[in-house]
Amino acid sequence: MLSQIQIDPNVEAPSSRRWVDQRWLLDNVIASVGIDWDQPRSLYFNGACGIESNPDFATIRQGVKKFADIGPSFEAAARRRQAKAIAAEDAGNLVTARDNYFIAAIQWGAAQWPHNTVNAINANCNKNKRDCYTAYARLADHKVEEVWIPFGQSKIPAWFHLPPGYTGGKIPLVVSFPGLDTFKEIFVSLSNDRWLSRGMAVLVVDGPGQSESRILGHKFSLQGFIELAPKLVDWAIARPEIDKDKIGIFGNSLGSLIVTAVTANEPRLRACAVSSICFEPGQKTMVEAASPTYKRRLMYISGYTDEAKFDDFRRSLTWEGYADKIRVPYIALAGEHEELCPLENADRMFATMTCPRQFVVYQESRHAVGYVPSANLGPYPTTLIADWMAARLAGKPITSERWYVHKDGNVTKNPI
Repeated sequence: MLSQIQIDPNVEAPSSRRWVDQRWLLDNVIASVGIDWDQPRSLYFNGACGIESNPDFATIRQGVKKFADIGPSFEAAARRRQAKAIAAEDAGNLVTARDNYFIAAIQWGAAQWPHNTVNAINANCNKNKRDCYTAYARLADHKVEEVWIPFGQSKIPAWFHLPPGYTGGKIPLVVSFPGLDTFKEIFVSLSNDRWLSRGMAVLVVDGPGQSESRILGHKFSLQGFIELAPKLVDWAIARPEIDKDKIGIFGNSLGSLIVTAVTANEPRLRACAVSSICFEPGQKTMVEAASPTYKRRLMYISGYTDEAKFDDFRRSLTWEGYADKIRVPYIALAGEHEELCPLENADRMFATMTCPRQFVVYQESRHAVGYVPSANLGPYPTTLIADWMAARLAGKPITSERWYVHKDGNVTKNPI
């Protein structure tokens, strides 16, 4: 599939008025507070890789002083890890090789994020990411299978994971979509993964416009995901390992909006879980008030370089007309200080819904839910969502409630 990549050296990355006007300010903010100025991306990349990668990410944090440093810093770390993986495999140390291939794949994926055009650097990072992840899959402690879902005249890339120790029988499946800035590989951890450790299979997908799919020429729209969803479920129910009545879906960040629209249109899904919400119709706060990187990235995945045309397109990015059609259990996790989506948008959406639903708000958390006392002392976000999904796919009922998780870990629950 990667042979389909067509690089046009004349195509420039999208730009916006705020990106041009505020670039100097962005670099000064990064110089002051570091790579995690807008969200703790170095922490969640680190988290997926485990503690052995701690020095890598500490070095990256120390080395990034401006936006232009991000890609090269991740690339340098990825090259070191990839070299260590190859050396370990040559020496016959296959577990060491496996772990290093995984870490390298995540770092190559992270290196793609600043490149908002399909250029040679982006394509090379993607190739290295896939090469490393393919090597990881070959050595993994559980079955990891490369998957390509037919879509239009091309295909959508995915990875299929079965739990360690799986020996047969029908099991639940979680279909997982990343967000605006992330990629499919990061949503199954190297060890003690939240889904696999609970006996659920996982299909992680870069949907139209997301990460590798954008490299292959696909562009983002909600309609594209709605059209893709039946193909994903068709693939899943044809698998001998999957219980067709126990398929759930998860979306993070922009993925929260995506899977809301998908669940409204795909009746074979049995539960929907989202975190780090993007529920403001038209995404006005994201593109006009948050870091200018968000609009630039959203323009890129959508295939726009003309800002005015993009502003017309983004008005289609809404839960309106979808959320009230959902009939299966639904949960959303959000930070109290969510900077991309004022919480009243989520409250308004939940008020239109009639399905069993829960809205969990963490005190003091920002967009990337976690990394604050409420998440550490209260229901841990990733654990909460995984337990919730396992229970829903097992058929256990829920009470429709809005939870507020206090910084001391206590939870206030009110009916929706």
